[in-house]
Amino acid sequence: MSSPTVPSVPSIRDSDAAYSLRTARGTGAAGSRSDGTRPSNVLFVVLDTVRADHLGPYGYERETTPELSAFADEATVFDSAVAPAPWTLPVHASLFTGLYPSQHGADQESPYLEDATTLASVLSAAGYDTACYSSNAWITPYTNLTDGFDEHDSFFEVLPRDVLSGPLASAWQALNDNDYLREMAAKIVRFGAMAHERLASGEGADTKTPSVIDRTRSFIDDSESDRGWFAFVNLMDAHLPYYPPAEYRETFVPGVDPDDVCQNSKVYNAGVRDVDGDEWDDIRGLYDAEIAHMDAELGRLLDWLRATGQWEDTTVVVCADHGELHGEHGLYGHEFALYDELINVPLLVKHPDLEAGRRDDLVELLDLYHTTLDALAVDPDAVVGATAGDGPVPRDPTRSLLSSEYRTFDDVRDPDPGQRAVLEGDGDADYAFVEYAQPVIELHHLERTASEAGVTLPADHRAYSRLRAARSTDGKYVRADLVPDEGFRLDTDPDEQSPVDPADDPVVAATERALARFEDAVGGAWTEPSETDTDDVDAVADADDATRDRLRELGYLE
Repeated sequence: MSSPTVPSVPSIRDSDAAYSLRTARGTGAAGSRSDGTRPSNVLFVVLDTVRADHLGPYGYERETTPELSAFADEATVFDSAVAPAPWTLPVHASLFTGLYPSQHGADQESPYLEDATTLASVLSAAGYDTACYSSNAWITPYTNLTDGFDEHDSFFEVLPRDVLSGPLASAWQALNDNDYLREMAAKIVRFGAMAHERLASGEGADTKTPSVIDRTRSFIDDSESDRGWFAFVNLMDAHLPYYPPAEYRETFVPGVDPDDVCQNSKVYNAGVRDVDGDEWDDIRGLYDAEIAHMDAELGRLLDWLRATGQWEDTTVVVCADHGELHGEHGLYGHEFALYDELINVPLLVKHPDLEAGRRDDLVELLDLYHTTLDALAVDPDAVVGATAGDGPVPRDPTRSLLSSEYRTFDDVRDPDPGQRAVLEGDGDADYAFVEYAQPVIELHHLERTASEAGVTLPADHRAYSRLRAARSTDGKYVRADLVPDEGFRLDTDPDEQSPVDPADDPVVAATERALARFEDAVGGAWTEPSETDTDDVDAVADADDATRDRLRELGYLE
């Protein structure tokens, strides 16, 4: 397949920059400074829902990411970075706390980060200017993921802020105190998911990425902290539904109308609608077009940092929170599975302590919490205080990519569940761990979609199952509470096509044992299927009139 020519976008390269940015790229060590001091800023970019194998630095044959490929020339590219979950909320909560999902508890049944001191809170207390700009529906004040940021803006909120105003907003964290209120919380989140789907679809769904980039530049420009700044950016283009700008659509899928392809993963996963090979090609083309536009906008920000003399002062982290399935394993989207297309994510880091090039050793995304603290030389205990309970996770050099002690857990005084599972192993293999509690919202939509089409989901459909996995560079084991467990030899079967029984393979057996140790450390294995009820109840009966009126305007109440 030939590589299409990516359309140009206005950027600093088209202005009267004082020097050639192309010449400036790749000179010297990544992020090195002539005076020997460390970078004082961190730019942390999440490319939401982006698969590694659709990016130039990971060998993709289509030219989706010329800007990221240029950045990769002066960064470290990690081949085995593993996300702690396959969807946004728990992954970001892990990035912001250094905790596994079962530790921080932010998931669909409790859709907020509760009683945790975030990375942004620590950095803000240390004197850094902090900001979070996102077009992701989950990164909002009422999920608490924006806690600690001096500035934040979400260009796609789950529901407009006035819906969660007044008594409803103040009571949000109390909604899980009893079964009725818990179901009320779930219903509100479902409203949010439908609102996002409604607002983010169709030709009117202009990408928010240029606005996110512009706001990030303004924040950096206005920063007056003597310490530096921390800018967290989430770019949402590659998330369903795919409506890339016309010029990118014509480059990657000329003549394809986004409304003519399946943009609803639930109809496919429920067995309501089939997708043939040609349509999958069109869907992947639209996905590539979204990535290309996102790449161009990210390049605009990176080039601006170079042109304004801030490049060497800035540590840059670029990763995805999770990937996406386009028919692989019979699934669409990022639900109901822990295959590598979802959890083996891209990660590129520029810092003077890291050599430019590739690394294939295992990395967990929650290590980026410690890496960021290390990059700015911030000790949470010194800044916030060593407190029990909801205090910040201490900086751990064995979890910092910048440390010579990275993932050498032998001397860790109080190992976390992942460290403990590795330390107690019978060899020197390293493992990453992934958790996926029952996806209440996706399951609700799947059941509704199937019911409306007269399709009955089998009782053992994988959507009802909770999943945990251990992954090494060579092996993987996925434990489920309903569907069969799966083991794979990733070194010989990277596409996970041929499950392997642990009894037949020592690598898979060791990986299963590592998962069992992790399960013990976080409270035990999920062995019995969850009984979460996704049926609707009159969950807004106690909402105030303004909230009910707003929901009625959005079409969710009659």
